[in-house]
Amino acid sequence: MTSAKTAVAHDNLKALNVQNFTLLWKVAAVLFGTLFLTVSSYVEVPMIPVPITMQTFAVMLVGALYGWRLGGVTIAAWLMEGALGLPVLAGGAAGAHHFLGPTGGYLFAFPVAGMAVGWLTASGWDGRRLWLSFLAMLIGNAICLVLGAAWLAVLIGPEQAIIHGVVPFVIGGILKSGLGAMTLRLLTRDTQQIDE
Repeated sequence: MTSAKTAVAHDNLKALNVQNFTLLWKVAAVLFGTLFLTVSSYVEVPMIPVPITMQTFAVMLVGALYGWRLGGVTIAAWLMEGALGLPVLAGGAAGAHHFLGPTGGYLFAFPVAGMAVGWLTASGWDGRRLWLSFLAMLIGNAICLVLGAAWLAVLIGPEQAIIHGVVPFVIGGILKSGLGAMTLRLLTRDTQQIDE
C-alpha cells in the first residue's frame, strides 16, 4: 500500500473517533451516547441481585468509538443522569441509592471499563483486528465483573458475590464482547477496504 493510501486509511479511522470533533459536536456525541446507554439499559433480563442488561455492550462500544477521554465523560454523564433521578439505569431505574446497592460496583466500573476499551482501541485493538477488538471488549467486561463483584462481596460475602454477581454474567460477557467487536468491525469496514 502506498503511503498516501495509508494516510487516508489512518485519517478515516480517526474520523470515526469523535476526539476530532468541535466542542459542539462533542456535546452532541455525549448526548447521543447517553441516549444509547439508556436504551441499552432497557434491554434486560431481571435477575436478583443484579439484572442482565445490554449496558456492558453499550459501555464497551461507547469507549471504543469515543476514545478513553470522551467515552469516560459520556459514561459518567449517563451515570450522573441516573443519580439525579432520570430513568436511565437498568429497566428505567433512577436515583443515587442504586450506587450504594448491589449494582453500585458495576455502575462505578462502567467508566473504568469504557475508558480501558477506548485506550486499547486507540492502541490498535480496533475493529480492523477482530480478535484484538474482542479481547479489548472482554477485558472491559472483566473489569465490570471484578469491580462489581468486589462491591457485592462487601454486601453479601465473597462466595455469594461470585455465585450471583459473576457466574451468571460470564457467558453473556463473552457474547456481548463478540457482538461489540463485530459491530466495531462493521463500523470501521470502509477503512479496512482502504487498508487493503
